[in-house]
Amino acid sequence: MPATKSEASHKRLLARDRRQQLEDAALSCIARGGIRAFTVDQVAAEAGVSRGLIAHHFGSIEGLLVAVYSRMFHQWREIMAHPRPDRLPIEALIDALFGDDLFGRQALTIWLTLWGEIATNPLLGAEHRAQYAGYRDSIMAALTATAKANGRQIDVDPLATGFICLVDGLGVQRCIEPALLSAEDARTACRVYLEPHLGPLAV
Repeated sequence: MPATKSEASHKRLLARDRRQQLEDAALSCIARGGIRAFTVDQVAAEAGVSRGLIAHHFGSIEGLLVAVYSRMFHQWREIMAHPRPDRLPIEALIDALFGDDLFGRQALTIWLTLWGEIATNPLLGAEHRAQYAGYRDSIMAALTATAKANGRQIDVDPLATGFICLVDGLGVQRCIEPALLSAEDARTACRVYLEPHLGPLAV
């Protein structure tokens, strides 16, 4: 007997929840042990499910890694999409980038692990390029809007490249040696880099 519309919807909901459960388990494994902990056995054990469910929902362990990367990026973009209204655009973006949600040790450990896989994993590399374009657009828009608000003219493309490299480097340093770099230190480094181009910033 064919499934009713209600039953089919229920099955889709269960599938969605199962994917999220596996993604949560993968993130926990990566945060705890890096890429060495990201295995079919460890993710399945963390989620409390059979090994075959990973292939069923993601095609392979590599497919799960791509899904995890996409989820992290969407969470990152979602946080940056709700800036404080009393801040200039780049000030609000810096607040988000170096807040606890994105600049905490666990989040940075996950990002550093994922970044390390991009060069050798074609699927992850393709996902990174797709997501990164939107991130760069957000950076460029914030820089352009801030320069306009401060009456400055900027060459936004190289400024955005330098800023993104600075943010990435600060994240790596924070992950490797957190005692040497606080979130406030990171904000100050961004201000020192950007103010000659954009004018005074309250970060």
